[in-house]
Amino acid sequence: MYDKSTRVTREGIRIHNPEDSAGMLKAGQVAAQILDDIIEHVFPGQTTGEIDRLITEMVAQHGATSATIGYRGYQHASCISVNHVVCHGIPGAKTLKDGDILNIDVTVIVDGWYGDTSRMYVAGKLPRKAERLLQVTHDSLMLGIEAVKPGNTFGDIGYAIQSFVEAQRMSVVRDFCGHGLGRVFHAPPNVLHYGRPGREAVLEEGMFFTIEPMVNLGRPETKVLADDWTAVTRDKSLSAQYEHSIGVTADGCEIFTLSPAGKFHPTWG
Repeated sequence: MYDKSTRVTREGIRIHNPEDSAGMLKAGQVAAQILDDIIEHVFPGQTTGEIDRLITEMVAQHGATSATIGYRGYQHASCISVNHVVCHGIPGAKTLKDGDILNIDVTVIVDGWYGDTSRMYVAGKLPRKAERLLQVTHDSLMLGIEAVKPGNTFGDIGYAIQSFVEAQRMSVVRDFCGHGLGRVFHAPPNVLHYGRPGREAVLEEGMFFTIEPMVNLGRPETKVLADDWTAVTRDKSLSAQYEHSIGVTADGCEIFTLSPAGKFHPTWG
């Protein structure tokens, strides 16, 4: 699966070779392009099941493979999480209403590499309180990414996100986190979206992982529904999430999943 020249840190984190970034970028751009192309299909009256059907077609059109279909029994090419659903929402018959916000999460496999990204969408007119939540969540992700460079720690990433979000009187979900990836879907490390500066593993060039903060308007607690997938806020407050896959470089990081059309945020473009 991996070239023997790659190594693993004592924390179990794989250090990839420089040339591996090209594979991650190719996979990441396919996933990001799909999220660009699905924008026009998100509107009031649309069902989450139809959105997922279209995403399934798009994955095939790109010659990619869905990483989620068949993963632990999951049967969809996306997770679609609406309003108070934090993550892992299952597409189905649910019809979107005007003002609904939703996260669409897609992971594809291209030439053995995994591209994993998610972003927020709105059906119809974006409510003011939801707009602020989306902006804070987006900005927290970008602040976390700014903390990524060799010599910093994963605790620095978490602190950058948590300190910003809590200063906006919102909360960071602690029950779910980012993860390592590459030629596997999930690998060490767990990338927490809260933490203390200087704590956790030290970042090194060649580490690949996701940063994907989930931010709630209310309290941070979640619960998983009886389907064993769908996670919701316990207090039914709105939740938002943005996710990029990144690689640590010699002097910072590379984002593999940038939107080709510059539409990573629903108010852009």
